[in-house]
Amino acid sequence: MYGMLYESVQHYIQQEYGMETWRKVCQIVDCKHQSFKTHQIYPDKLMPDFAAALSASTGESFDFCMNFFGRCFVRFFSNFGYDKMIRSTGRYFCDFLQSIDNIHVQMRFTYPKMKSPSMQLTNMDDDGAVILYRSGRTGMSKYLIGQMTEVAKEFYGLDMTAYVLESQNDICGGTAGPIKLTDGPLTVIVKYRLDFDNRDYMAKRVNVIAHPSQLKMPSVDLNVFLELFPFTIVLDHDMKITLAGEKIVETWILHNPGVNPKSFIGSHIMDRFKCRRPKDTQVEWETILQMRTVLFEFELIRTGHNRAAYDAALNFDFDTFDEASSLNEAQAMALASAKEFSVEHAKEEASALTTSKDEIDPATGQRRHSVGLRSILLKGQMFYIKDVDSLIFLCSPLIENLDELHGIGLYLNDLNPHGLSRELVMAGWQHCSKLEIMFEKEEQRSDELEKSLELADSWKRQGDELLYSMIPRPIAERMRKSEEHVCQSFEEVSVIFIEVLNVYDSGSNNIQDAMQAVTTLNKVFSALDEEIISPFVYKVETVGMVYMAVSGAPDINPLHAEHACDLALRVMKKVKAHALPGVAIRVGINSGPVVAGVVGMKVPRYCLFGDTVNTASRMESSSDPWMIQLSNYTALKVRKVGYKVEARGFVKVKGKGEMETYWLLEGPE
Repeated sequence: MYGMLYESVQHYIQQEYGMETWRKVCQIVDCKHQSFKTHQIYPDKLMPDFAAALSASTGESFDFCMNFFGRCFVRFFSNFGYDKMIRSTGRYFCDFLQSIDNIHVQMRFTYPKMKSPSMQLTNMDDDGAVILYRSGRTGMSKYLIGQMTEVAKEFYGLDMTAYVLESQNDICGGTAGPIKLTDGPLTVIVKYRLDFDNRDYMAKRVNVIAHPSQLKMPSVDLNVFLELFPFTIVLDHDMKITLAGEKIVETWILHNPGVNPKSFIGSHIMDRFKCRRPKDTQVEWETILQMRTVLFEFELIRTGHNRAAYDAALNFDFDTFDEASSLNEAQAMALASAKEFSVEHAKEEASALTTSKDEIDPATGQRRHSVGLRSILLKGQMFYIKDVDSLIFLCSPLIENLDELHGIGLYLNDLNPHGLSRELVMAGWQHCSKLEIMFEKEEQRSDELEKSLELADSWKRQGDELLYSMIPRPIAERMRKSEEHVCQSFEEVSVIFIEVLNVYDSGSNNIQDAMQAVTTLNKVFSALDEEIISPFVYKVETVGMVYMAVSGAPDINPLHAEHACDLALRVMKKVKAHALPGVAIRVGINSGPVVAGVVGMKVPRYCLFGDTVNTASRMESSSDPWMIQLSNYTALKVRKVGYKVEARGFVKVKGKGEMETYWLLEGPE
């Protein structure tokens, strides 16, 4: 599917359910796309996957979500101006239903890789209509209902109700129906009943009367008709070809060398052509009569330029063939072109017998096969002509540019002079390069935008990581929401101070000594950082040779004392394992109430304030190397749960006087 369908899904999920729901849907589906490009092809399975994910996220049913996506697409494509095309199809909703298949065909120039479904209006009455839907995609029937409902409401002011009458092969929500498939089991066929007020349209159909001047017009001779429209096929009730235009016969002969030219007239149309659109349609008299407004696409079936076909074409005796008694004028002219064709290619075929080195496939050692002409695609309408009791397929070759024209073996002079085919081909050739450049630029801009978005996300993640390294995540989130109250009090936490000793001689003027001190300090502090386990312990800051951490803030932790002691014991063991010459550490821990808040604008820091912090600092400064000193209150808390502590006695603490302290020896067994 083209990206525009998924753009509509993304836009309206974000609008109706919020950005968080869209992120959740993408997470469930495992969608890696940050955005969708309008003209890029994406997997078909994304649409039902998005619907299932939205259903799981919101509690709505899968069918409701698919219906919602269909309605969203109709609202979304109006932003591209396609609503004008819908409004211009006709005055009534039934006019749109008759033209919807043709709209898809016309959109192939803008979206050449579009695999559109095929839809035909099969029945109409005052209370609505019945349409037949054919597609190669499963699970999209409810999506179509959403589209039809929204078109009826937005463009025609109708309240429409749609439901499925019969369904075949529609996996998601489909039921087995009596419709018989004609071309493979993978084709989805669904018959819908659309209920809406259709009285105005039905009244218009009943009251249409032919103008008197048309009733007096004489009949037109078919030979004149075929001369005016060289791409024309006349069919009888058995759908056999009774007459054909000059260019049809000529093209068929060119694409089927070696086949008797007389066999074209009188053959069944499905023996010579493949019906590309409408998909899986029974090409029968009664069926075609009901499809007066449908555009048909027939692909010419050809034998191809194989060896047997070439031999048959080159050996065909054109001179002894009785043209006058067997062919009409159009076929005779086509046969003359076929003669020229055989003469032109006789020399090429003879020279091809001596195969050059460039024509040898190195992988197989055999001669490469000729690609040959491309199959011609004819598009047009089926008309019933009462005077001759026949169907006339009035068509023209479907050609986009000069390359495609040459690819099917035609020239500009072969196209109808009175039509716009020549102008369209030339215009397509002239604007092709410009469009390609524009598309390339748009794709390049889209790629650059996607890379910019990825880069912005990367920068945001780096910025968040840097911010969270300075400020706790909960505090940072509150600051982002412009909440002024970022100061918080805690009833009880444990503050840890760790100082690195003998790193640098302050009296030394040697630069190498200073650089060695920085390297050593970085090793120690990095080892300490590795032992910080969030959210049990939070690193507050480092000042000079001192490392400060806290347990119990900013995340409240009732086991703060135990976690602080565990950190101190792990740090002692890890720094000793580094065996840094002459380097030692000492640790001090105290527990109590603190106030925490963010300080500063340029380099904001999360800081702790209170007597508990000062006392913890004094516990560290009065400690001994390779020892962990605890305040009396902290020691009593951890001794109850099995930590081994030893009384140090009373220590003189600056600003506190004599304080009883303890050494932390081991953790609980």
